[in-house]
Formats: sequence, C-alpha cells, structure tokens
Amino acid sequence: SKLTNLGHLEMTWRSRVRFHPLLVRILHKSRLRYYGKPEKKMDMPYQAYFEVADGSGMMSMVLWNSLCPEWYHSMKVGTVLLLDKYAIKTSYPFKTHPTPGDSQMKRFATIEISLNVRDPPTEISIIPEEMVKPEWGLPEVKYRFITRSELDDLPNNHSCDVIGLVTFVGRAERARKREHSEDFWLYRWAHAIDGTSDQPFILELFATSQPDVFERIHPMTYLVCTQMRVIQSLTENPSRTVYLTTSNESQIFITGWHKGQPYTKDAKVKNFIQWMKSQSEADQIKKTVIGGYYPFPRPPDSFLKY
Repeated sequence: SKLTNLGHLEMTWRSRVRFHPLLVRILHKSRLRYYGKPEKKMDMPYQAYFEVADGSGMMSMVLWNSLCPEWYHSMKVGTVLLLDKYAIKTSYPFKTHPTPGDSQMKRFATIEISLNVRDPPTEISIIPEEMVKPEWGLPEVKYRFITRSELDDLPNNHSCDVIGLVTFVGRAERARKREHSEDFWLYRWAHAIDGTSDQPFILELFATSQPDVFERIHPMTYLVCTQMRVIQSLTENPSRTVYLTTSNESQIFITGWHKGQPYTKDAKVKNFIQWMKSQSEADQIKKTVIGGYYPFPRPPDSFLKY
C-alpha cells in the first residue's frame, strides 16, 4: 500500500483527516503510566510513550488505554511496526524525552502519533525482523554505552547505557512520590563491575514496567541498563560518589533476557563479554553480597565533617 513518512506527516497533518500507513522502528520505550482517579470511571487508564523513527527522523508515539495491556509487552526496542488508522495530535509539552543514540537524527517534536482503540481504531502490525528489508531505510537502534572508567568525567544528568556483572543487590525499598502521598516509588540499589576500574557502577534502579526482571536481579548476572542518568553530587566533598539512576525510558535486562536485543551488536558490550571470559567465576562469587540496608550517599565518618 502507499506509505507516508514522519517528515511528510509533520508538513501535511493539518490539512488531512486520513493518513497513509506508516512503517517505523521503535527506538525508545517509556514505563507504563497509570493515570486512573477514583472520581473518573475509566476501564483501563493506561498510557505509554515510545519514540519511533523512519528514514526521515524520530517522533513520539502514544499507546492509550486498553491497547496497553494488549500491545505494550510486544512492542520492544527494535520492533518494526506497520501502523494504519492512527491519529495525529499536537505534542504534550511536559513529557520526558530520551537522549537518542544517534545525535544526528532529526526529531519531530511538534506532533505525536496517537494509537487508540476507537476514534479511529488503530490497526497495528508487528513486522518480524527477518522480513524487514534494507530498502525501507529504517534506522538501526543505537546506544551510548560507557565503561566505569569513563563515568567520573561525565556531567550531571548525562544520559548513558551500561553493562556490568552484578556484585551487590540490595533489598527493595520504597520512597514516597510526594510528601504525605499514598503513592510510593519502589527501588533497589545494585553494584556492577566491568573490569575497567576498581570501582563498581552504583545503580539506583527504580521498578520499571518489567517486574519480572526487577525482582530477579541477583549477583553474578550480566546486567544491562539503558537510558540511565548520571548523578554527580555538586558538593565539594572529596569522598563524593557518582551514581546512576533510572529515567522514564530506562530498560533493564539480565541474563536470560539478552538474546536478540539490539545492544548485543555494540562494541562495548562485546568487550565486556570478552573480559568476563577471562575471569574466574569462583573468585567473583566470593566478592558478591545480597540484601541488607544500604545507606547512600554515605554520611561522613565523623560528626565534625557532618
């Protein structure tokens, strides 16, 4: 059928009611958001953002309501979609934006693709990777992997991806989303090493929309975290520690979930795997820890410094 592209959509969307089908690849995926309120009677008040791209650039795509439980888990980073009977809306101005792996990619920020169960009922098809043709010109998923030796020089709030061997994982903890709120964030601390530094990555992992992975982070698993944010404490404390925290678009993968993921082709991921092959598993197991209370950032050694 006749296809359109994202660049053409941005130029012509105001003059059209019906749009040609779109062929796009998912580059980023947000956590699932529940926006239900007691006074509003909605069956499935869910929403998820994706960043999708074709040869012309990248645009946000929003999955609404009952389409979320039906499609959210099938729509992975790297998945190719054929979309028809979708709607185009002006972009929501306050949403978060992931940092694209390809800094040269054009971003269409004024509009977003809206996928609904009605008005109009969107038709979604997933194209298997082996059927994707090079002539479609769809971009590959690109990452921004860093090593532990590079981390200390990165600025606060820098976006990056990491891979490491888990040496410590703390218990799940809760933090109130807002003061006096009944809603909580669930998170846990983890350490991961990659052989490039004596120091581990310190990771603050909030529960994303991957409970099966979040609950199974154990020492000795290969952990990949994407779209992490660097937190550099801005104090002059010489013992300050830089750590990484998850963002709205973070994805977490552990041993058993890596097969077929686009990052397996990344050079830094391959380097890490080579380093792991040179390590003795028995030696690494001796250094691992699980559970317990992990106060972080650590308080100073004495009250005088405090």
